[in-house]
This record gives sequence, structure tokens and C-alpha cells, in this order.
Amino acid sequence: MRTSLKKLYSFFQEYSVVATDSRQIVPGCIFFALKGDNFDGNNFVQSALETGAAYAVTDNPTYKGKRTLLVKNVLQSLQQLAQMHRQQFDIPVVAITGSNGKTTTKELTNAVLSQKYKVTATKGNLNNHIGVPLTILSITRETDIAIIEMGANHQGEIAALCEIAEPTHGLITNIGRAHLGGFGGYEGVIKAKNELYDWLRKWDSVAYVNYDNPLLMKLSDGMVTTLYGSNENVFAYGKLNGNTANLELEWVSGKGSVKIKTNLIGAYNFENVMAAICIGSYFGVAAEKIKLAIDSYLPSNSRSQSLKTEKNSIVLDAYNANPTSMKVAIENFKKLPHNPKLLILGDMLELGDESLNEHAEIVALIENLGFEKAVLVGPDFSTATGQKFLCFTTSDEATKWLSDQNIEGFLILVKGSRGIKMEKVLEAL
Repeated sequence: MRTSLKKLYSFFQEYSVVATDSRQIVPGCIFFALKGDNFDGNNFVQSALETGAAYAVTDNPTYKGKRTLLVKNVLQSLQQLAQMHRQQFDIPVVAITGSNGKTTTKELTNAVLSQKYKVTATKGNLNNHIGVPLTILSITRETDIAIIEMGANHQGEIAALCEIAEPTHGLITNIGRAHLGGFGGYEGVIKAKNELYDWLRKWDSVAYVNYDNPLLMKLSDGMVTTLYGSNENVFAYGKLNGNTANLELEWVSGKGSVKIKTNLIGAYNFENVMAAICIGSYFGVAAEKIKLAIDSYLPSNSRSQSLKTEKNSIVLDAYNANPTSMKVAIENFKKLPHNPKLLILGDMLELGDESLNEHAEIVALIENLGFEKAVLVGPDFSTATGQKFLCFTTSDEATKWLSDQNIEGFLILVKGSRGIKMEKVLEAL
């Protein structure tokens, strides 16, 4: 007999830790036997129970026992359980999505809000149809505010995640040319990201909107909004301070001007920082606490990191890449006060039929900005660049070539999609 959602939730109330990986079993947890393209979690039910799981949720009726809970679909049950758990809490739930900067914005916002509140936030980039339910299920009675990062690579996904998380507040960082293949082009990206605004509009909930982004201002017209940006009339107003490698800005708060020196590389992070300032101010975090949180935030996971080796200075932004983020990263890199400079760029993935054209536009941008040295990695860059710049099919090949060169005294930008593994080239620099 299948286990009802109500019964499943009663087990969760007693055993409140959830695991979806049989290799990461915590004693007393509930193991959800999810399926993937190349695995079936049902095959690991027995090992999960033997290594300490209190119960295992399975949709394979051949597994029978006192500690197995049979459901129709494990993934759906996980999502429904998270939705039921969410409905037990009357707390602010801030949803963050966007083509670029959503994880950095989430981390900054978490750092700011944690100065005053007990925050439950998405860990890493667990922002999909599995990660969002897991984050929701980690909310406890001690949680004051939840921050839920939402990622998507096809239309309807953000809408589905909103049904699970039921956000009371939300933010779209920007809408760029990312995952074009899955969304069916840029218009599809706009429609998909706008699903968060659709949810917030439906419930008269607050959207934090970047005043400097005309598209977001247009899409949020008529909504309940709190604005941030470089216009002095918005709720959270800030301006760039200088042209240093690490982002510096001045935020004009209700108590006067606050100068913030971040550990983030790139002026394009200005909007991410201002978003965190806006949300922190909205929830009453003191200005000095906001400054402390942002000043001390250290980027990780190859996102806007500044590194120094024995030979070179490196801007590492290799967690992911799309045409929008690649363009602003290159343009910002051009402005940095250091010579000589070297670009090492990897393919931008998931662009579908527009991929070669998008890569060709990046090659043209590099030329137009006058970069003399660039190393490109990946099959699409190889096709797009022709003989203009040195290109390798894989990051391993690029690393081998770079190891044979005497590259010293350079400022180097390393950027590319995660699947290209651009971080490998660091060992040669």
C-alpha cells in the first residue's frame, strides 16, 4: 500500500533530515530513491537503510519492509512534501532567479540578512527541481527568513518552483542570453524568468527590481516593487567608486554615505551588491551591519575570484558563462588598470542553434577591444575564431600548451562554461 503525503510528512516531522544520495547518509535520515538519466536510486535502498537511514522512500513495489515507504513517484513526493512543509511557516521567503549573478546575489543577501536574522538559504547552487525542495525541507522553527535560489533551463520550471516554495518576495537579477537552446531563444528566456514576477503579481507580493535595467522595469510595471540602482530617487541608491580591480561602491543610506570595498572582481557585480543592500535595508538590517557583511564576503567556487600565483594575477570566473556574462566580463577586464593582459576563454554551452553566432560575436568583441593575446578553448570557439586567435579543443590541451610558455607578469581572465573545466588551466599559470 502506498504511503499518503500526510503519513510521509508525519515521518518527516520525526526524522527531519532528507538524503537523496546513498553515499551521504546521515544516521536517522529519510532516503529518497530518486531516478536520473544514468541511475536509479531504488537500487540503493537497501544500502541506505544498512548505513543508517531511518526510512527509504521508493516507487519500486518490489522493495517491501517496515522501513520502506512506497509512493507513486519519488520526485513528486519530495516536491509535495516540501510544499506541505513550506505551508507550515509564516515567514518571508525570498526567491532569487536570473540569467547571471543569482548565486552571488543569494550569497551576499544571505550574508547581509544573517547579521540580524536566522536565515535558511540555498546551499551552493542547489537551485533546481530537486535542490529547491531540499532547501525548503531544511527550514526549521528557528528560521526567520528563507532565501531560495531558482535556476531553470526550460520554460515552466520557475513557475513550478514557485508552487513549491511559495515566495513572498522575489528578485530577478537580470535576463540574459543563457540556455538559449532549452528556452527556444531569447524571448523564451524572458518568458521563463518572468514566471517569478507572474507569481509575485498574483499574490501582490514584493519584487526587488534594478532600476537601471529597462527590461526588468518594464516587466514589473504595475507590481509592488522596491527599487535599487544608481538613481538617487530609488530605495537603495549606490554608485561605483573608482575603477579598481575589486569592486568599490558608495551606498547612500538613510544615515548618510557608506563606502563599501568588496572582494568581488568586476563592476558587473555592482547590481548584485546593490540587490543585497536593498533586501537587507528592506528587512531593517543596520547600515553598519550591511557594510560589514559585504566587505567581509569572500567569493568562492570560481565566481569573480581574484587569485595570485607566483607569476601572474588571475581573475577567475569559470563557474559558468553565457553571451551576456562573457561580454560584461571581457569589457570590465579591458578597463582594469594593468598590462599586459591575457584572455583565456572557454565555450559557452547550451546555446542551441545560436551557439556559433554567439561565439563569433565574442571573437569580434575581443578584436574590437584591441586584445592582442587570447587563448580560446572549445569546439565552438575553434569554429568561430578561424585563424584570429589561438584555440584548443579542450582545457587539457590548452593547459599543456600554456605550461610550455613563459607566461609571467600578466593579468589573466579565465572564464567559460562549467562543462569546459577552465579551472584546469590555473596549474599552468
